[in-house]
Amino acid sequence: MNSKSLIKAREYELQEEAKVNVNDRAAFHLTPRVGWMNDPNGFSYYKGKYHLFYQYYPYDTSWGPMHWGHACTEDFIKWEYLPAALAPDQEYDDFGCWSGSAVELADGTHALMYTGVVEDPQTKEFTQTQCLAVGDGIDYIKLENNPVIDGSLLPEGGSRADFRDPRIWYDKDDQLYYLVVGNRTEDGSGAILLFQSPDVKQWEYVTTLDRSDNKYGKMWECPDFFSLDDTQVLLVSPQEMRAQKLEFHNGNNSICLLGSYNKKKHKFERERVQSVDQGLDFYAPQTVETPDGRRILIGWMQSWESSRNQPHDNKFFGTMSIPRELSIKDGRLLQKPVKELEKYRDNRVSYQGVTFKEPMQLDGINGRILDMDICLQMPEATTNDVVTIAFAKDHENETIIQYFPHSGLLRFDRNNCGFDCDILNVRDVETTPYKLKLRILLDRYSSEIFLNEGERVLSNTFYTPIQATDITFHATSEAYMDITKWDLML
Repeated sequence: MNSKSLIKAREYELQEEAKVNVNDRAAFHLTPRVGWMNDPNGFSYYKGKYHLFYQYYPYDTSWGPMHWGHACTEDFIKWEYLPAALAPDQEYDDFGCWSGSAVELADGTHALMYTGVVEDPQTKEFTQTQCLAVGDGIDYIKLENNPVIDGSLLPEGGSRADFRDPRIWYDKDDQLYYLVVGNRTEDGSGAILLFQSPDVKQWEYVTTLDRSDNKYGKMWECPDFFSLDDTQVLLVSPQEMRAQKLEFHNGNNSICLLGSYNKKKHKFERERVQSVDQGLDFYAPQTVETPDGRRILIGWMQSWESSRNQPHDNKFFGTMSIPRELSIKDGRLLQKPVKELEKYRDNRVSYQGVTFKEPMQLDGINGRILDMDICLQMPEATTNDVVTIAFAKDHENETIIQYFPHSGLLRFDRNNCGFDCDILNVRDVETTPYKLKLRILLDRYSSEIFLNEGERVLSNTFYTPIQATDITFHATSEAYMDITKWDLML
């Protein structure tokens, strides 16, 4: 039986959803049914559909006691809202049902593994534990013996206050369930712990897979752990990161640790580290493996800072990234939009060998819901040369991409996108000199920019008036471009 808290949330979201203007939503990205959305949770394949849950506070467009919102899709593009799955209604989660994951159990049921949070009323200190709810894809019942993992199972020095975001999976070879979870260690920085269980109810600590040692930020949140193209991948989202050249920026990052994994000894050997997304709005990614063997990633395409600039009259806030297919090439994680997006392309417009210098617009190259491929070249660029692409543009607003061909630097700049609050609006990344391939997805109030077949990605939001649809190009010296644009029709 569903609790009063969950019933209340379900009734509220159903009632308030009817008041949302569909044109305020992204066209092909998931937004919350109502209220607030942050981290993706429980990204999983179950009963022929992909289920995605998310951190959710239905009653306001600001963060509050965490629930789990719920949606599903068959193609990663069109989403169907389902009733809220979890609400904070037990002693062990009365401060919120925080981030976690999902797995199909041997009996065919669907298990949600999440972090329950309790605040001590006297000391105001938090305790975080790992809890389980089991259901049928719609309704979930929390286990009577929750929490299934508490602070008593932590290794020496592990924090009970920063112990969260379990990522669960089943290993058919071992016939065991495993999970990775973030924890703060005795040095104040983050680590990823590995646990195992024969039945998802009785767990034991196995090892610490990797730790920050204060090199890659502090607390490591939202881990994921999987094999991809003969490489072992550990995704983490560090807090309080310090910038390292242009690869990592200050604040909250999402990073990818690439290496090898000895499964018998449960030993992960880190070999390389890179950013997952170098835009201004991306955090807490989670992946799912499809029946055809693809590894698909989705992340929260927002930031805590950009939430200050949300539209004042919206009844929802938050957006997920486009789901992305992952691969490894030359020791680097690559991302590209899921292939399913291409079936929604229409109204193709293409130009080959365009030469330009003065500010220019091209017939048919405009819009705010589109998929666009661009190949830029400036083979004789000097140190002062720059190519500028402006989109979501009108007489007053624009968001721009600047490419400096001589150095291979790319700059994203949303300073004139219409934000009310002064937050970080510019991000630089390193890419290839003299020639650059871009794939740009626009979806009303967001852009995702994929560089050189997904070697780097920048995800960003902006709230320029929707009537601003112009796209312009100009360069300081003669530049060359091939461009193809499709409208996305949903």
